[in-house]
Amino acid sequence: MTTLVSIVVPFFNEEDGIPRLTEKLISLRRRLAPKYDTEFVLVDDGSRDGSAEVARKSLNGIPNTVVVTHEHNRGLGAALRTGFASARGEILCPIDADCTYDPSEVERLLEALEQRSADIASGSPYHPRGGVENVTHWRLWLSQGASWIYRQICPGKLYTYTCMVRAQRRHVIDSVTFDADGFEAVAEMLLRALCQGYEVVEVPMILRSRLTGVSKMRTLRTIRKHMRLMLRVLGWRLLGTHSAPGRLRANQDVIS
Repeated sequence: MTTLVSIVVPFFNEEDGIPRLTEKLISLRRRLAPKYDTEFVLVDDGSRDGSAEVARKSLNGIPNTVVVTHEHNRGLGAALRTGFASARGEILCPIDADCTYDPSEVERLLEALEQRSADIASGSPYHPRGGVENVTHWRLWLSQGASWIYRQICPGKLYTYTCMVRAQRRHVIDSVTFDADGFEAVAEMLLRALCQGYEVVEVPMILRSRLTGVSKMRTLRTIRKHMRLMLRVLGWRLLGTHSAPGRLRANQDVIS
């Protein structure tokens, strides 16, 4: 019996990019078969354009596909929680709707889970074998800076903490809760998993600039939320919460 993999895609005002995303998802399904079955769970986080309608039309007739909608924009973290709750897979893979990370990289994440028997395989553009192409300086500065600080204060020493593209086993999703609603939720999920002792393997990836639409990140707000999360991580460690002594094996192992 093949393993079911849920590809979870939150989106907000991505009308122009949905057709390209659909093509990438269909191609990914072909790449993963017959080893894996796939389902696509798209979460429209209160888009004000025609994103949800375009998604339903683009994915019409494609099996194992669901489009879930939020009535109002609630943030990336909230959209991820909705997507995870709607997914049925044994492995859940959130990816970016703007394809700044190629969805085909999910195949390498799944290989990493299998080869390393890890709990989470996480994309890593800041790994020495990863890379960044044509990304705006402010986004790069924010993401790299946050990852550097998290590396100093977190028990699991990774290169990247802010990449959403991951493969996570169902038991991780079921046992790791996260509170953030915004972009910082991506880091919170990984940090909580590390503090609970789950093994994470990094997979070097290329982060590219988006071809359609604009970024939805509000820089100053995101910086403030990351700073608050950093303080919370220090609190977890000082108080000894969210930890599983003896099971922490997070490392810098990579799949090339």
